[in-house]
Amino acid sequence: MAIPTRTLGRTGMRVTEVSLGGVTFGGLHGPVPEAEAATAPERAYALGVNFIDTSPLYVDSELRLGRYLATRGGVPDGTYLTTKTGTHPDRRGDYSAEGTRWSVANSLHLLGVSSVDCLLVHDPRSQDEMDAVLAPHGAVDTLEALEAEGAVRSIGLGCRPHSFHRQAIASGRFDLMLTFGDYNLMRQTASPLIDAAHDSGMGVIAAWSIGSGLLAGPDPRTVGRLANHPDLAAAIDWWEWARDRAVDLRAVAIQWVLRNPKVGCTLVGARDGDQMAENVSSALSHVPDEIWPEVEERIHSGRGQSHAAGGEAQ
Repeated sequence: MAIPTRTLGRTGMRVTEVSLGGVTFGGLHGPVPEAEAATAPERAYALGVNFIDTSPLYVDSELRLGRYLATRGGVPDGTYLTTKTGTHPDRRGDYSAEGTRWSVANSLHLLGVSSVDCLLVHDPRSQDEMDAVLAPHGAVDTLEALEAEGAVRSIGLGCRPHSFHRQAIASGRFDLMLTFGDYNLMRQTASPLIDAAHDSGMGVIAAWSIGSGLLAGPDPRTVGRLANHPDLAAAIDWWEWARDRAVDLRAVAIQWVLRNPKVGCTLVGARDGDQMAENVSSALSHVPDEIWPEVEERIHSGRGQSHAAGGEAQ
């Protein structure tokens, strides 16, 4: 079964509803041997995924993706590639013109491409940083110049604070919004942002549908790196619910996000090809119709909901 596609706002890109995020195969969640990591994009393309997102922040993600793309002669026809600026470990929080041009050039070099389909301003953490993004000769001015030069085909913002997304929407200068952590089974506070971005013509990317593995299916208490996660209790609640009903929690988590037609795609990470295949299988698998009213009732009654602060509190 082919993965359905949706249009990402005014970019016109038709992207697969489930797309690949480069966090995990890059090594941000723990070491992944390069040979295993390369199988994540390989399997993604084989399964029909046509959109891959990466970032300088994700350790070796750009380098590994670039090496893989080189083995197949470049980015496959009909597929899209996006990366970010502002979070390179050597220049974290640099949203200046010089810093933005340096970051984009570095990313293009590592990826082995002359342009990308989208360049997202990544993770401004303070109002001062967001002001620098929008300032004259800041990141957005520079990305617009790079767009005119042909190195970038669209511009987005990927961050947690909702107030920054609202600034981006109001500015009218961004083609895409990537919201992280606040639209999933455990927290839905980004719902008004998704409405606003979509209604303004922006494409919406919803990352973190399976919560960095919290909602991937196994008992989250068995995953060592999640032991102190602030959303662990909420994830356990959902895991116990799914266990008692013998439903695939990963499928419910991914498909719940995609039930919102204003979401263009959800990015799901994978350390290797097997995880990528599991993600796609869960996205396409049948979830009994009677499950969805129960899911909505649980959300509305507060069950399985995280009380940890999200982007709306930042």
